[in-house]
Amino acid sequence: MKKQYTKKRQGNNNEVKIELKQQFPLTIKKIGINGEGIGFFKRKIVFVPGALPGEEVVVEVTKVHPKFTEARIKKIRKKSPQRTKAPCLVYEECGGCQLQHITYEGQLEAKRDIVLQSLERHTKLNLDELDVRQTIGMDNPWHYRNKSQFQVETHKGKAFAGLYSMNSNKLINIDECIVQHSATNKVTTEIKRIINDFNIPVYDEKKKKPILRTIVTRVGFETGQVQVVLVTNDKKIPRKDLLISEIEKRLPEVVSIAQNINPKKTGIIFGDETIHLSGKESIEERLDEFTYELSARAFFQLNPIQTIKLYNEAKKAAALTGEERVVDAYCGVGTIGLWLADGAKEIRGMDVVKEGIDDAKKNAERFGVNHADYFVGSAEELMPKWKKEGWRPDVVVVDPPRTGCDQKFLDTIKEVKPKKFVYVSCNPSTLAKDIEYLKKQYTVEYLQPVDMFPQTAHVECVAQMILK
Repeated sequence: MKKQYTKKRQGNNNEVKIELKQQFPLTIKKIGINGEGIGFFKRKIVFVPGALPGEEVVVEVTKVHPKFTEARIKKIRKKSPQRTKAPCLVYEECGGCQLQHITYEGQLEAKRDIVLQSLERHTKLNLDELDVRQTIGMDNPWHYRNKSQFQVETHKGKAFAGLYSMNSNKLINIDECIVQHSATNKVTTEIKRIINDFNIPVYDEKKKKPILRTIVTRVGFETGQVQVVLVTNDKKIPRKDLLISEIEKRLPEVVSIAQNINPKKTGIIFGDETIHLSGKESIEERLDEFTYELSARAFFQLNPIQTIKLYNEAKKAAALTGEERVVDAYCGVGTIGLWLADGAKEIRGMDVVKEGIDDAKKNAERFGVNHADYFVGSAEELMPKWKKEGWRPDVVVVDPPRTGCDQKFLDTIKEVKPKKFVYVSCNPSTLAKDIEYLKKQYTVEYLQPVDMFPQTAHVECVAQMILK
């Protein structure tokens, strides 16, 4: 029997005054989009990191906001049966994972509920009539990430590399991340040793010298090839030749080394300029029968094992018969479009990143897909142009960034009117907003959550939308 999911009104959040360090009992109702427990104290919403649905806890207020309150657990009076001990030694310090304290079955349930919560908050759809399927998980939800981006700093004269603590500028030194592939852990740790051995200068906000900011490491799960990108604030790298030769000598699995220059003070890892330093310009990765060329800045899914499941779900949602014209918007290196190619009459992909399009063309040629064309540019520019020329897609597949689809792109969908719109989302909130924007033109047939990032609050979702 289908679970009822009825909207609940929580009342006026200004009815009660809550003060800093105030303590009170709380029953946790659900998990929020960032993995925190959510409860209600006298009708005011309270976010509690580490708390689980069904738990009865005593909390202490850490921050008071006009519309919500943040608190920490002081005591758990009633534990959830889904609570488990996090195996990571720095789990509570590091901001990389949010759900290691929940059994994996509990994580899958929570992620489906996060999708439902987003739809409840951002759409006016009747959720009791909507087909939101059970989350597709992993057999082994560890060591699944093929890429690490570890910031580098100096602490007590030694280089550290890792991730920043949640809501903090404190860098957590990480030698062994248990959601990363072992090869990325090994390579990053060894490069850290090389930096310390030869005193390569690393990031310091106060210094304006050529310095190393980030070590980016990517591995091909199937090929074993490793790519390293050294992100610096300047073109110059002190002792660059020595650094490269030591990486090559100590880490023969590293077949591609590049430098990216990012002089800006920003949370964005990469700058606009990338320089090839040594070895190949790209590495290879295989998904089923497909082999992909991945250059330094090319987008590729971070969990290759689940990517196969995700793309198969996109293929099911597209339901191609061999007669359809397909647009692969935001196509990156062409992964999704090429995955669908055997069922399509024609594929057209586009992306604003030229390097990605270059890789997509190489991938299509390598796979023998001669009915796929790739273009540098945005879908909102190209699709109306093609419509005027008499070419219109039957199916559009999109896998946008976390910010969701640009409104101009959604307006283009409304204008071009493909019969089917397959939306592969990495952010349930923006997916829900985009669904609401298109709901007059498109019916949501179903949503299929897929767990691409176990131990975190992130959830991907494939939505099949049909033109009314």
